[in-house]
Amino acid sequence: MLHFTHGLYCHRRHGRRRVSNAAVAAARLGLSAGFISNVGRDRFGEEILATFAKEGVNTEYVAVNDGIPTNHHYVLCYDAERTILVRHEAYPYRVPENITPPKWMYLSSVAEHTEAFHAELAEWLRKHPETKLAFQPGTFQIKMGKEKLAELYAAAELVAVNKEEAERILGVGLPAKAGESDIQELLRDMRALGPKIALLTDGPNGAYAFDGEQMLKVPMYPDPTPPKNRTGAGDAMTSTVVVALALGKPLAEALAWGPVNAMSVVQHVGAQKGLLTRDALEKFLAEAPTAYRVESF
Repeated sequence: MLHFTHGLYCHRRHGRRRVSNAAVAAARLGLSAGFISNVGRDRFGEEILATFAKEGVNTEYVAVNDGIPTNHHYVLCYDAERTILVRHEAYPYRVPENITPPKWMYLSSVAEHTEAFHAELAEWLRKHPETKLAFQPGTFQIKMGKEKLAELYAAAELVAVNKEEAERILGVGLPAKAGESDIQELLRDMRALGPKIALLTDGPNGAYAFDGEQMLKVPMYPDPTPPKNRTGAGDAMTSTVVVALALGKPLAEALAWGPVNAMSVVQHVGAQKGLLTRDALEKFLAEAPTAYRVESF
């Protein structure tokens, strides 16, 4: 972040999910990572800042707010599955002044009524083409509609969604068991929104990517033991692909990185405990079964 050779600046204005997970993933994998966010001046805010300090994530642009509590998100778990109940406080939404453009910025879920902020960020990106944007839209951003976020999609280096999110963004419906041709259509249509790379995940069916030339797929990395909890698996997948790209890896190699970290995360309860260091991730790749490979389709 700021002026780093390999930097990833993570932008989220609430809570400890998605982009906070991406920031920790980036730091453990060797990037200099920072976090733009808001917390309250309370015990939970202090714990969040302490966690980032421990992980080596820069918190220079985390605003500590008087009178606005730190967000609370509740996770309801049943076996390995979960439902997350999200509540957002009314934090101010602004691109930090005088921020030195990072190599990458990672934007994910923000609260409702943030159209002005997204327009401001799109304008900032136009003025700073040296910063690449990874965009993992959240619930409220998807509800805003692709038209309101057209400039942001067009400014993105990579947009990452799961299959169901892509269907909602594009306003289409696919069969429950979509075939490869359906996935290809989703990838083409998502990339047509403007990003250079469309990344699509489809649960146990693996992940897919399209950069206008290569259409690639990768299976899930096999679980060594049954998953304990799936919270954070998608965040680990997407952020790890972005980290690999930020490190200069080609798209096919970056796509192979993602499922490894996702596999590790679901072996633990919590979205960050299982996030791997680069050495550990590369060891899993070196020991991967022959069936685990990236292929064109």
